[in-house]
Amino acid sequence: MTPVTPPAAPRGLYAELHLHLGGAILPNILYSYLRRQPGHGLLKKFKTLDQFERVFARKHKSLPDYLEMHTLVEEIQRLHSLRYFIQKLVRGAVLFDNLAYVELRYTPFYRTDAHLDEDQRIRQMREVVETIADAAVSQPMYPLRLKQILCLHSRLSSKVNKATVELAAEWTSGVHARSGGANGGVCAIDIAGPDQLYRPRTREFIALLKLARSRGLHTTAHVYETATGLYPELLPHLDRIGHGIQLALKSPRLLKEVAKRRQCLEMCPTTYIKTATLRGYDDMKPILARCFDAGVSVAICTDNSGLHQVRLPMELENLLVRDIIDFHQMQACHHASFDHAFGWDGPSRDL
Repeated sequence: MTPVTPPAAPRGLYAELHLHLGGAILPNILYSYLRRQPGHGLLKKFKTLDQFERVFARKHKSLPDYLEMHTLVEEIQRLHSLRYFIQKLVRGAVLFDNLAYVELRYTPFYRTDAHLDEDQRIRQMREVVETIADAAVSQPMYPLRLKQILCLHSRLSSKVNKATVELAAEWTSGVHARSGGANGGVCAIDIAGPDQLYRPRTREFIALLKLARSRGLHTTAHVYETATGLYPELLPHLDRIGHGIQLALKSPRLLKEVAKRRQCLEMCPTTYIKTATLRGYDDMKPILARCFDAGVSVAICTDNSGLHQVRLPMELENLLVRDIIDFHQMQACHHASFDHAFGWDGPSRDL
C-alpha cells in the first residue's frame, strides 16, 4: 500500500478570524466567472467590469446598504460554483495574503438553489457545507488551515436557523464527528444580517447559541458593530464578538466583563469606513485604546478582503502607519488572532 503523504503545514504568518465568503473574492474574479455564464441575469445589469466594480468601490450609507453587496454576490456563489471560488480563495490566501489560518463564514441557505422550496433548500445546505469542506483541501500545493463558520441570519426563518445549527453540530457530534476537527470542517456558528432585526428575536437567538454550545460548537455574533446593534443579553453566550466597536463607544462599562470572559473582539477597520459607521481609520484609535486599557483582546480582521481589496497585512499596516497602534499593540492583535482561533491547534506566529 502506498503511504499517504500528510498535508504540508501552513507556512503563512497571519490568522484571519472574520472573513465572509461573499466578500473574499476579488470583483474581477467574480466578473470573469460571470462572463463564462452568458445567460446570467447580472450580465444584463452590469455590461462591463467597470460597472460591476463600482458597486463595491463606493461608500455606503449604512450597514443594510452595505449588505446588499453580499446579496449580489450570493447570486453568483451558488452550489454549482462554490468549488471554483473556494479554490481561488485558498490559492490567494496562501500566495498573496500570507495566511496560515482562516475562518470562513457564510449563510449556507443563501448558497442553495433559490428555485427550491424551503425544505428542499434546507436539505441542500448539507451539500453546500460538504462542497466547501472538500474544496478547501483539494489543493495541497497551497497549504492553509481553513475552518467554516455557519451564519444564522436575521432575515431567515426560525426553522432555517435551527437547521443551520443542527447541520453545524453534525461536524462535532454527528455524522461528521470524526472529521469535524479536520481541515475544512465546521467549528462555530455566527449571527449575521441587519442587526436592527435581532431585537424581536433575541430569545430565539440565545436558545440557538445555547444549543450550539451544548453540541460542542463555538459561538460568535455580529453585535455592537453599529448603534442599532447593542444587545448585551447576547454577550454571555458568545466565545468571541464580531466587531464590537460600539462597546468602546457606547458601553465602555461592559469592557471589563468582556475581558473577564476572555472574549476577543473581531475588528475590521475598513468595513466601518465602508458602512459609514466611522469617518476614517483615525476613529479607531480611541476604540482600540479603551479596549487595550480594559484588557480586552482584539484581533484585526478584513471582513471582506476581496471586495475591499484590502488584505489582512494591509489592515494592520494601515493602523500602524497612522499611529493608531504601535508595533507592540500590533503584535498583541496578531497573537490574539491565533490565541482565540476556534480551529488553530498550533502556537501563535511571530511577525
